[in-house]
Amino acid sequence: MPLKVLLVDDEPLVRAGLRAVLEAQPDIEVVGEAGDGAAVIPLVRTLRPDVVAMDVRMPLMDGIEATRAVLRTVPEPPKIIMVTTFENDEYVYGALRAGADGFLLKRARPEEIVHAVRLVAEGDSLPFPTAIRRLAAEHGREYGTAGARRAFSAAALTAREEEVLRLMARGLSNAEIAGRLTVGAETVKSHVSAVLAKLGARDRTQAVIAAYESGFVSPG
Repeated sequence: MPLKVLLVDDEPLVRAGLRAVLEAQPDIEVVGEAGDGAAVIPLVRTLRPDVVAMDVRMPLMDGIEATRAVLRTVPEPPKIIMVTTFENDEYVYGALRAGADGFLLKRARPEEIVHAVRLVAEGDSLPFPTAIRRLAAEHGREYGTAGARRAFSAAALTAREEEVLRLMARGLSNAEIAGRLTVGAETVKSHVSAVLAKLGARDRTQAVIAAYESGFVSPG
């Protein structure tokens, strides 16, 4: 069964370009389009996409609010990739904090777009640690609070879980972390799952953002 994708962008040319790239793949089907975030929830409920590729800035409801609405109201919500022009946009950081699984630049190459859709559909976050570090350095201070530090402390990560989180923040995959720590991939997967559960994080991106905002990991 092909991966089902919903495209949400107020620029018809952007939607047309994404559709052309994705539908050239035998395992991906674009099941619908919308020109604003306000239309996302009914389309998600009707079409049940696996992935939503959503513009960050839209006139009626932006991608941040649309992401929050989907994750708050839709059972078993789809994965969400934010599509943006500028990777250091504060809106991107807000969308990631709201629960988006990653972001994709509009100038991305076709193979990067296809890889991103497949990756998030499989349950992985997009590996943009460098960009997230820049975003955290630029915008994280306004979100980082004593409450974030207390919440992180209360998570009571083990020493090994902290080590895994630091490597996640550097952008290493499970296989790369396993090689660095000389343990099995399944062991790393278990540690990652424990980190997400203890931090209350939806995915790796959310865990990395929590690490930065709590001060556990420092930008740069």
